[in-house]
Amino acid sequence: MGYGLSSKMLVNLVKGCAQARTVAPGQVLWTLDGDRTVHTVVSEVTAAKAREAVEVVTDRMTFVASPDLLLATPDGWTRAREAAGATVAWTPARKLCRERLRISPGYDLGYFIGATCADGTVGRNYVSLVVNEEWFASRYAAALTACTGLPARLEPVSRPSGYLERDAPGFRVRVVSSYLADALRHYVGGDAHHMRQGFPRVVLRDIETFRGFLDGYVDGDGCPIRQWPGRVVTSANVPFLTELAQIIGARFTPSRKVPASQLCVSDRWESRGTFVPEYHRTDPPESSWVTVRDVRPRPAAGTKPFTFYSYRLAPHPTFLVNGHLVREPR
Repeated sequence: MGYGLSSKMLVNLVKGCAQARTVAPGQVLWTLDGDRTVHTVVSEVTAAKAREAVEVVTDRMTFVASPDLLLATPDGWTRAREAAGATVAWTPARKLCRERLRISPGYDLGYFIGATCADGTVGRNYVSLVVNEEWFASRYAAALTACTGLPARLEPVSRPSGYLERDAPGFRVRVVSSYLADALRHYVGGDAHHMRQGFPRVVLRDIETFRGFLDGYVDGDGCPIRQWPGRVVTSANVPFLTELAQIIGARFTPSRKVPASQLCVSDRWESRGTFVPEYHRTDPPESSWVTVRDVRPRPAAGTKPFTFYSYRLAPHPTFLVNGHLVREPR
């Protein structure tokens, strides 16, 4: 019996999608190592005939395979014929060919995250900041480029001002990168909206990264305090400020009279000894889970059997079927 895919199913090559029957030795396929996308190389291709197949229907697509092809689940591998109702590993196939950044920790990463949490916008495939102050936009652009390598520049813009009752001049920094947008959403818990974002604990990797975060967040949502050495930040996201207050050892009482609350950040916060470094990855996870809605037996029509294509791979024995992680039985 064959253990692979039927001939027309799509396999994710590094150069793009290809039908299973067209894959040849030496070609490079995408696969998953944990929650990261990696490469694996085809060393041998085998074709086998069989009379039985199954149609696997997931949240994302339907593919035809051998009943014994293995799919990755949180509890291990399961055969395709037994996968109905199971949760299986998946990654968006359309994102496989995007540029993956090397995001460097340090002061610049912290500043970039802090300013984005305060005043930035995280879209589906872009990150932007629109502010009135040119110095703030310049500092943001420099930090973004330093920690990601992406070129960032300032653009003069205008936007309506309800207070002035006219368009006010400003500056925008915008970079297109779905990888960076995914990373920022991951840092803040999945939702980058300012009222729902969680505290980005990735900035606790080291003290320099956290210093940058505080400076970026204060530049966006804060200001210096004239009476004593410190700064104050203002936000309506109370859980965010609560977690920040614990890290810097500050007292914080949410406001009951106005929507926004304030947190004072003393210039001597480091002397309190409340900062504890935590290790967090800077690269975002690239895999998630989808549900197998149905598995349908699909016998061969007439006298013509199915042709299943299987691959010997290295260094990883797994590969992706339009984003779904599979492998052949050992």
